[in-house]
Amino acid sequence: MTITYNEPFGPMYLRPAQPPCPNCPCCSAALCEKGARSAMQCHGHVSDPALMTTVSSCPCSAETTRGTHAWRLAQIRVVKHATEQPLPKPAEYVLHALAGGESFEDPTDELRGLRARRYVDGDADAWRITLLGRRYLLALEEPRHTSAVYVTSVDKPTRTAQVVVLGWHMEREVTVLADQLANAAELELDELPGRYLDAKVNLGAADPDDLVLTRIQLPAPITEDYVAVRPLWLRDGGAR
Repeated sequence: MTITYNEPFGPMYLRPAQPPCPNCPCCSAALCEKGARSAMQCHGHVSDPALMTTVSSCPCSAETTRGTHAWRLAQIRVVKHATEQPLPKPAEYVLHALAGGESFEDPTDELRGLRARRYVDGDADAWRITLLGRRYLLALEEPRHTSAVYVTSVDKPTRTAQVVVLGWHMEREVTVLADQLANAAELELDELPGRYLDAKVNLGAADPDDLVLTRIQLPAPITEDYVAVRPLWLRDGGAR
């Protein structure tokens, strides 16, 4: 009779440890790179519930960290909220009071809704307006104009696009979310480069990252008697 045994020893095949992120204590560098360019952030790219809790507050992909996908989406969401479906006046009054460090009363409990939108944080002892709350107030006041937007390129791995907002600067490129453009214009990402779009933009922004595009659409068809005025570098096929 032959007796067989399961061999308990032998090599263990483990995935090599990934280099840690130099900017946070909770993630690997690869996870933060993926999370920063995704609306799902770092915690959306892990399946282990324990690990998800550990990375849930990672600053590298947070909507409060300038330049992340989550941050860009939050800017769009807040600007659209302020310009298309603004808060009730009592809620705006509370936000203005917090921004100015003024005392106020909140008989209609507006703070609860403002906290749910992440426009304020804290508690009854110390309420504070957040960066998103300040962005909302800015969006109420800043002028927005329709501008032609020329898409120069799309980076599929990062889901971003480089565009020229002609009403802001005739040549300087601006980074925007490619999916925002594609979804609004009902185009595939491959169809975006070389396209002109129309959008509402805060043309008074000093930093290109502060430009927020809303109401994006394809322009009206150009008639035969229309003369397109384009910067020279676009006429030469992009050469500068």
